[in-house]
Amino acid sequence: MHELAIAENVVSTVLERTEGHHVSVIRLQVGQLAGVVPDALTFCFEVAAAGTALEGATLEIEVLSGQAHCRTCLEDFALDDAILLCPCGSADVQLLSGRELSVKSVEVA
Repeated sequence: MHELAIAENVVSTVLERTEGHHVSVIRLQVGQLAGVVPDALTFCFEVAAAGTALEGATLEIEVLSGQAHCRTCLEDFALDDAILLCPCGSADVQLLSGRELSVKSVEVA
């Protein structure tokens, strides 16, 4: 379960940046195509944050949709899964978004 490794990384990064201050909310942006299950990440975050200044903090996850550009028909289109295929049938597409995984903001109490 890579969500645990991601949660541990989020915890260590936020602790490093907040210098031990109590954190009440962490907001993440996760791309729909990043292969992350938000519920699993939330559970793993609670485990990873236990005993730290992040214990009890709320993890808010904003899921960003996938977007791609077709080099054949020159249209941009939404992606709901990792199948990189344009509605026109072309597989010559460029992924524009959907694999993001970043800390958007942190609220310190």
